[in-house]
Amino acid sequence: MDIFSIISLLGGVALFLYGMRFMGEQLEKLSGGKLEVILEKMTDRTYKGILLGAVVTAVIQSSSATTVMVVGFVNSGIMQLSRAVGVIMGANIGTTVTGWVLSLTEINGTSLFVKLIKPSSFAPVLAIISVFVLMLAKNEKKKNLGGILMGFSVLMMGMTLMSDAMSGLSSDENFTSLMVSFSNPIVGIIAGTLLAAVVQSSSAAVGIIQALAISGSIGFSSVFPLLLGQNIGACVPVLISAVGASKNAKRTSLIYLYFNVIGVIITGVLFYGINAAIGGFGFMGEEVSSIQIAIINSVFKILTTIMFFPFTRQLVYLAVKSVRGEDENDGKKAPPLIDERFTVSPTYAIEKCREVTVQMADLVDETAACALSIIKNYTDEKAELITKNERKADKYEEQLETYLVRLGSMNLSDENSKKVFILHHAIENFEKISDYSEEILKARVSMNKRNTILSDKAKYELSVMIAAAKKIVSTTIEGFKLDDREKLRKVSPLEEVIDKLKKELRRRHMERIEEGECSVEQGLPYLDIVSAIEHIADHCSDLALSMIELEIGDYNIHTYSRDIKESDENFIEKLDSYLEKYSLN
Repeated sequence: MDIFSIISLLGGVALFLYGMRFMGEQLEKLSGGKLEVILEKMTDRTYKGILLGAVVTAVIQSSSATTVMVVGFVNSGIMQLSRAVGVIMGANIGTTVTGWVLSLTEINGTSLFVKLIKPSSFAPVLAIISVFVLMLAKNEKKKNLGGILMGFSVLMMGMTLMSDAMSGLSSDENFTSLMVSFSNPIVGIIAGTLLAAVVQSSSAAVGIIQALAISGSIGFSSVFPLLLGQNIGACVPVLISAVGASKNAKRTSLIYLYFNVIGVIITGVLFYGINAAIGGFGFMGEEVSSIQIAIINSVFKILTTIMFFPFTRQLVYLAVKSVRGEDENDGKKAPPLIDERFTVSPTYAIEKCREVTVQMADLVDETAACALSIIKNYTDEKAELITKNERKADKYEEQLETYLVRLGSMNLSDENSKKVFILHHAIENFEKISDYSEEILKARVSMNKRNTILSDKAKYELSVMIAAAKKIVSTTIEGFKLDDREKLRKVSPLEEVIDKLKKELRRRHMERIEEGECSVEQGLPYLDIVSAIEHIADHCSDLALSMIELEIGDYNIHTYSRDIKESDENFIEKLDSYLEKYSLN
């Protein structure tokens, strides 16, 4: 085997691995994270977990990725350990789909139909079609479909290139000797384990073994232990993902390991035991085709699943005994659901970020409402709640922003990029609303210390602004949670009302100071409250406009903002008109 053959082989492997990964990413984007959501919520029965695990893995082309997601589910407390077993079993079955697709490369025949379904014929055609789709399509889903076709074409071309590069290996004595050494069960299983661990995918490992089979340089006696070993090697990325996770997450990764290791041991002992007892299977020395490899791989994984199906509790028991102690989340409220393992599916990870941001929104809604109510009715309990919630909001912002920055660095679709943009703005504005709610508390505490007593006029005017603030906060948060653009369009007019209220209240307050109805020192907390409310309204408007901006596209956002402002410049004359016109009471 000369240097050019080696380069061709490595190039084929590179194209194969890239094509498989790219196709999986595009399939995941096309699914829109819906499969992961179903996987999260519909695993209450083991058989459901098996079916869903198989489907999800068949789509994303990696049992390791599916299992890493499951580790994240368990680590976040949204999936019980016992429910993870079925998904793990199903993931093993789902990963066999790739082997069946790759077996098409070995189809031979002279008929037109056979030639059409042979990858060497249709892969270039799909590549041409995918290029046109990617260049011309404006719809995101069509682009994803084009990406799937491109990934599949590259994968098949890589497979063909590998097979062609290996075609001369059957006459190479050194290579033949290496393949014969794999017929030793221990050596073969170790080699298969290392192969899958290096390429980080059992599907890719099976594909490489199939390419060896197509070259005619490997027999059944070597293929079988390699196939057994690749099941163990696929556990490596899952075990790595569990480092630093909760005890139950570590147990989940061990269930995956035990399932494969025990399955390999039992299958190996039975197969080689019967082989020794009868004096050797007649097919052990025969060459094996890629289709036969797909069959062997599927049969092994299906039989292993059937074998373990009645013993799911025992698998869980073994994992619990291996990682002793009570899980950190047992009996406690689950932590925010932004486990870093979810990034294997960016679409799903973004959806989980939105769920946590909604939690933050509810927290901020409670904080703002409490701060606005404390202006009239101060209690230590309310003050403590505002302070506590503000600290929580800071933690939400820190965790979510860090997570979104990581997601933003990935190759996201246009739709997902917009979602990340909105979440960035929402988190930033929610945190600011929480900050200014605390500023209201500080001003209110200052009023207590100064024994500030507001005049009846000041109380009434402030009550109007408080009502407006309650309305704008609730409208903004509800609009964000429901992704309701019509509701969000009502925010900016309210923000204009509050801006003008601030100016009018400050003017009237200055008049009272000039007339001696209020002292400058006592009036400062009052002005601080008015200013804090106005800032809260600003951040509500900023969030609403950022979401509307994505919808209106090229339409200038400043033009939009100006167009929706209140046109009646005389409505400031009577504050009562606010209550009636904007239904603030």
